[in-house]
Amino acid sequence: MPLELYRDKNHACYMFTDLIEEDGQAVQANQFLIVDDDTGAIIDPGGNLAYNELFLGMTRHFSPQKLSYIIASHADPDIIASLDRWMSSTQAMLVISCVWERFAPHFTKVGKTDNRVIGVPDSGGRLPLGRHELWLLPAHFMHSEGNFHFYDPVSRILFTGDLAVSMMTGTQATQPVTDLKAHIPLMQGFHQRYMVANKILRLWVRMARQLDISMLVPQHGAPITGKQAINDFFDWIDSLMCGIDLFDERSYQLPTTAIDPVVRRMAQR
Repeated sequence: MPLELYRDKNHACYMFTDLIEEDGQAVQANQFLIVDDDTGAIIDPGGNLAYNELFLGMTRHFSPQKLSYIIASHADPDIIASLDRWMSSTQAMLVISCVWERFAPHFTKVGKTDNRVIGVPDSGGRLPLGRHELWLLPAHFMHSEGNFHFYDPVSRILFTGDLAVSMMTGTQATQPVTDLKAHIPLMQGFHQRYMVANKILRLWVRMARQLDISMLVPQHGAPITGKQAINDFFDWIDSLMCGIDLFDERSYQLPTTAIDPVVRRMAQR
């Protein structure tokens, strides 16, 4: 069952957290459905591992045949590897950064994306959704070259993709975080590796602080909710050194260690 993030008589936001079996073969990922009257959008629908359960799960809340958009924060496999199946089962348009517009067809059979891709400029924009709009906010290099976050002014939820991610599984991912300090150990390693540089984080924080936000909802792990926790998150990433900030000449050396293919296969199990 999805987690109901917000609901009124015309508008609803749902978060699906447990569509991938916890067998260690794939990272936990969240998928999202936003409904406004008779208009619906899926945000970051995920890979083929999640498709069947997400399709069936959303039918309890919204008809897939009425889906207007498949919205992708970027083009990683855990974001849109299931694109071919969504293009076949719905009439929805794909909304994705113009950086990835010509790469998206690689996820589908020939012709599936013809005249069905909305390429978003780097500056973002406001996408009509029913009687309201979804704001597409620049989030480039967090971690993808072309990347967007999605702000829903009705629910005041900011869907943050790979920002605010925590490494959690099962019911942990459904429990909103209100104490950021205790949550940081579950976020720190991921952000230091996947966010490109502190400069990008600082620019993003300056933009995000202008929004009225009730909840930060990432693509992996638990939502962050409450004014204090959200402000604490902004303060934390504003000064976080990450990505290329942590690299120097020692990070770029010719390799001297042989990789045993047998060991690698065992490590993947």
